[in-house]
Amino acid sequence: MSAPAHLDPGTSPGTSPGVLAGRALRTGLALAAPALGASTARLWRAPGLRERYTGYVRAMHGVIRASVPLMERAAARCAELGPRDRTAAPLESYLREHIEEERGHDDWLLADFAALGGDPGSLTTELPPPAVARLVGAQQYWIEYHHPVTLLGYIAALEANAPAPWLADHIVAAAGLPPEAVTTVREHAALDAGHAGAVFALLDRLPLGPAGSSAVTVSGLHTVHALIELFDRVDRDAGTAPRPYGPTPGTDTS
Repeated sequence: MSAPAHLDPGTSPGTSPGVLAGRALRTGLALAAPALGASTARLWRAPGLRERYTGYVRAMHGVIRASVPLMERAAARCAELGPRDRTAAPLESYLREHIEEERGHDDWLLADFAALGGDPGSLTTELPPPAVARLVGAQQYWIEYHHPVTLLGYIAALEANAPAPWLADHIVAAAGLPPEAVTTVREHAALDAGHAGAVFALLDRLPLGPAGSSAVTVSGLHTVHALIELFDRVDRDAGTAPRPYGPTPGTDTS
């Protein structure tokens, strides 16, 4: 089954944007930030951190290995949409540039896992957990069957919640790990500082109407919700959670 040839994100040629989609997304993510912050605070607490960090590396490899393929497919969809869609050309240009910035980052996680004493090959052959598939798979669906601009909500949510500059050193000290095991956390803390701002600025420049802006915000908020589910699952599977664990209402965490 193929995707429709053209899906209008909410504008037509000759209309003005009318909506600052970046500002709308930033507002939505700010409202969701406390819940995600509470989840990450639980993830990085000292007791049991070695076990949770190992689970985190496994899970994030499943997420990050999909980053470049997602952007490549979204860029291809932009090319399919062509000049009829005024968002397609600037969106494709951004994606092509960002693809090169993100290429190979999953290899950092393989090296981190090896430094933890794990078998990197297992990360490329084992079935990723359902929480990873829910996080990434929604983007694949929206790219194919709605519009590739929705991927910007996903990218912005991830970039806006990049690791803090102090986190790598905290993990090393609190979990007793070698510095070589936190390369991905350290590099993303340094590299992602300006990436979120670039996404928000692009969204404010794109000719998106209310429907397009709403789609991007839905994508971003879904990403935050799925990240919370994923981090809580890592906490649960590590066997270090100090509180009863239950699924988020309305979700299937099998």
